[in-house]
Order: sequence, then structure tokens, then C-alpha cells
Amino acid sequence: MTIDASHASIALASAETKSGRTRRFAVHAVMILLSFLSIFPIYWMIVTSLRPENEIFSTSLWPSNPSLENYVFVLTRIPMIGMLINTTIVSAATALLQVVTGLFAAYALVRWRMRLSGIIHGLIALSWLVPFQVTMIPNYVLASRLGLLDTLTGLIVPNAAHAFAILLLYNAMRSFPTEILEAARIDGARSWKILWQIVVPNMGAPIASLSIIAFISAWNEYFWPLLLSRKPENSVVQIGLQMFMTQEGNLWGPLMAAAALASLPILVIYLVLQRHVIESFMKSGIR
Repeated sequence: MTIDASHASIALASAETKSGRTRRFAVHAVMILLSFLSIFPIYWMIVTSLRPENEIFSTSLWPSNPSLENYVFVLTRIPMIGMLINTTIVSAATALLQVVTGLFAAYALVRWRMRLSGIIHGLIALSWLVPFQVTMIPNYVLASRLGLLDTLTGLIVPNAAHAFAILLLYNAMRSFPTEILEAARIDGARSWKILWQIVVPNMGAPIASLSIIAFISAWNEYFWPLLLSRKPENSVVQIGLQMFMTQEGNLWGPLMAAAALASLPILVIYLVLQRHVIESFMKSGIR
């Protein structure tokens, strides 16, 4: 019986091992498939940008005569470098302002409990659900009256505060130990010092997550720059992409080259900060 039991346990362990291997293989196969589906459009964009005009609609995985003529056409046809600089300025300023305003609002809601705190929090959450199309006309009229049309300031100011930023930092601050804040206040520290010297240094993950999301969101913004911009040199890179889509037809080669140039900064940022991006999202609970 002892021998039979030993054989049975060995067979069971072997079955469990095979089952575990099969499960791991299936998981890796799905991950490889999803990775391929994510990477292939980027690969096809780059390949198409290297194709000559007579090979644009070819289905080959690599052009027979790769050329940089589409990139040269883009750089000479529109102020692409200036648009990339404008987009970087707008995205960085928008991300910074959303972090700062989000910190102020979240700290006020968490630290100073008022009768209307719940209502204010609810209104902020509801404002997040309002689509941009509802507010873009009032924002445009206000920007026009303030003389902000066709300026980078006009692209930044309306997005300086965002409900998502406030809610994300509010949830992070709620879990901050109140004993530390009370001890700092007893020691004579004012709210400004408590916020910047105690709270902010201990909220690296939420702030990093918000900064990355706000930067990418501002980088991909299209409708507001399209509504506000008049001159290409005062616009952003997303408007530059639209210039290669006309009623006569789309210039697919230059369009893919411009898209590759527009995607390059974001890809570089991700590759350089990949570990920090993943860690900040995991620590802040963002999926």
C-alpha cells in the first residue's frame, strides 16, 4: 500500500506539474499574441513611412527600396520641428498645472472638512463626466475675449485643472496618516509647509502617475488645438498630421512619417522611464 500511495502521489505531482506548464504556456501564448497586436501597427506605420510613393499600398513586410523622402517632405512641407516643440511645451505645462491645482484642491478637501465638502467632491466628480463638446464653445468664446486665440497660452489655460487629477490625488491623500499632519500643525507648521514638505514628498507614485497621464493626454489632444489654432507655427503636432489628409486624397507616406515623428517622443519617454512608469501605476492603483 505504501508503494501504491507513493506512486499515486508521484503521478499526482506529475499531473499538477504538467497542468502548471500548460497554464503557463497558454498565458505566455496570449501575452505574445497581444504584444504582437500592439506592436504590429507601430511597425507598419514605420514601414509605410519608408515606402516610396509607388509602393505605398504594397503588402510586403519591408519596402524593396526604403527611402527617407517622406520624412524630408514632412520637414519641408510643414514646420514639424516647431510643432513638436510647441506640443512639448503645452503638454509639460498642462501636466504641471494639473498636478499643482490637483494638489491644492485635494489637500483642501481632505484637510479642511466643511459642510459642503461632500457636495463639492460630488460636483467635481460629475464635471469629469461632462464631455468636452459641451464646454468647448464657452471655452472658445472666453479664450477669444481674452485674446488667447492662436496662442500656446490658450491651449494650456483651459486644461490647467482637471477633475481626474483632483480625484486621483484626493484618494491618495485620504490614506495619508492624519497623525503626522496633526503633529506638524502642533509644531507650528502652516498648511503650505505641510503640503510641500510632508505630503508631497510621500506621494511620489500618484504624482508620477498623474504627470504621465496628463502629459500623454495633452500630447494627444486634437479638437481644442484644431478649434483654437490658426497658423501652423502656433499649432501642435496633431494638427500637423491633419494637414496631410485632404479632400483630394490622403498622402499616406508623409502622413505615416509625420505620425512616426509625433509618436517618437512618447515612445522615447516610455522606454527611458519604463520601470518608473509601471511602478508608479502599480503603486497608485491605476490599471
